[in-house]
Amino acid sequence: MTSRIVSDQSAVYVKKDRPQLKPGYTVRVSEKIKEGDKERIQIFEGLIISIHKGSVPTDAGFTVRRIASGVGVERVFPLHSPFITKIQVVKIAKVRRAKLFFLRGRSGKSARLSERFTKADEFAVAASQPQEPSAPAEEVVQEKAEEKSNKETNTKE
Repeated sequence: MTSRIVSDQSAVYVKKDRPQLKPGYTVRVSEKIKEGDKERIQIFEGLIISIHKGSVPTDAGFTVRRIASGVGVERVFPLHSPFITKIQVVKIAKVRRAKLFFLRGRSGKSARLSERFTKADEFAVAASQPQEPSAPAEEVVQEKAEEKSNKETNTKE
């Protein structure tokens, strides 16, 4: 009973604009950093090596690893943190593990993962970032409207 109440209350804080993340995705995380009275956005780009589900939806998190100046750096981000402004999926790699901790012991080319070649629509589903409609979509709508008007004029004749 108590866990149901906690999960219902935590569901209010779940962010809807977060993409579906999986191990092997290379992501760019934009995080708000507060230094004194100034606030700025810092970007951390790296490979997701693990996903943490948690018992409550707001407990979810992910670990991102990158190499900075020859040293491996890992950061654990809460998925629904108010300090994370944006998460972009940059690349999708082909992996067969849920946790990629074996990459910690590797360096150089052996630490690389092969990129999964996906179709444009498949990558869009994986990235699932809200985007503004592009001009070609508007052209398609205009062409359909022209086709309808042409059909109407043909049926009247």
